[in-house]
Amino acid sequence: MKQLTKQIKSWGKLFGFQQIGISDINLSSAEKYLDKWLANNYHGKMSYMQKHGLKRSHPEQLIPGTLNIISVRMDYWPDKDFEIEAILTNKNRAYIARYALGRDYHKLMRKRLQLLANKIQQEVDELSYRVFVDSAPVLEKAIAEKAGLGWIGKHTNLINQSAGSWFFLGEIYTNLPLEIDQATQEHCGSCTACIDICPTQAIVGPYQLDSRRCISYLTIELKDSIPEQFRSMLGNRIYGCDDCQAVCPWNKFAKPSVEKDFLARYSLDNISLLELFAWTEKEFLKNTEGSAIRRIGFNAWLRNIAVGLGNADYQAEIIEALQQRKNHPSELVREHVIWALAAQEEEKPMSL
Repeated sequence: MKQLTKQIKSWGKLFGFQQIGISDINLSSAEKYLDKWLANNYHGKMSYMQKHGLKRSHPEQLIPGTLNIISVRMDYWPDKDFEIEAILTNKNRAYIARYALGRDYHKLMRKRLQLLANKIQQEVDELSYRVFVDSAPVLEKAIAEKAGLGWIGKHTNLINQSAGSWFFLGEIYTNLPLEIDQATQEHCGSCTACIDICPTQAIVGPYQLDSRRCISYLTIELKDSIPEQFRSMLGNRIYGCDDCQAVCPWNKFAKPSVEKDFLARYSLDNISLLELFAWTEKEFLKNTEGSAIRRIGFNAWLRNIAVGLGNADYQAEIIEALQQRKNHPSELVREHVIWALAAQEEEKPMSL
């Protein structure tokens, strides 16, 4: 098993993963944290976090026979010159979370994990396994932490000491008694940069995230109206948020990804809110084909951009674009367009 474990890590890198670790299936500490998080209703309307009983924290119940978990990470930061702050401070540009600018990572990583599993099966006939990429009740960050891929930081993202946090995670649940890795020591220290920078104060304490306040939740997971108290705080962030990662000192060690599929498409890394708001539903579906963005749907897309336009600097063109959507068939869109129009009027210079 020691030799096989070494081979698995070598094969994993050949298939494009930057790091591979092995963990056991004892997630009792993570289970306690999850129970408390759910009891505080920090999951908001993500009801799926409460489903499946103990399967999320008991891998052997999700996949009977599981003994160890192969955990992998794949970097997605594509460009060392990508300037987050430059876009966030330009109120008329759209900010989309870095992970969603290119192709959806799920299929790419699942395919690579399947190749790795196939390779292992060529060596071990009795292998039983299941591949996961954010696709089942799996505590991927807790598993990755146990596998030595990093530690869960105060913003609740996984941080790697030599690679920062701009990476995706995936797992192979397996029946093999592989050699496990040691968990990584926590290295956040007294730093509170991620807590201090959060626009909506969603990080309510070290290692405690209230999803109901998180911009990623508000713009992606939430299907209803964005609470008015948070709309102005969203700024021009129309799909997710990277602030807590961008400010993390450990991301100075992040390395650009070699995956071309993770490069930005349709200039989404530097595009105006007005241009995106002008997309028809047909254009939205075409331009987000194979993208993580598509899953929120066109109406939520317009909802988010409307809020961004409301927070933008006053422009007659913005007023005109919002007016054109004022009678949109979706009540969700209409509500946020009306809010944006009122917000724009407040920004209107007195001389106009």
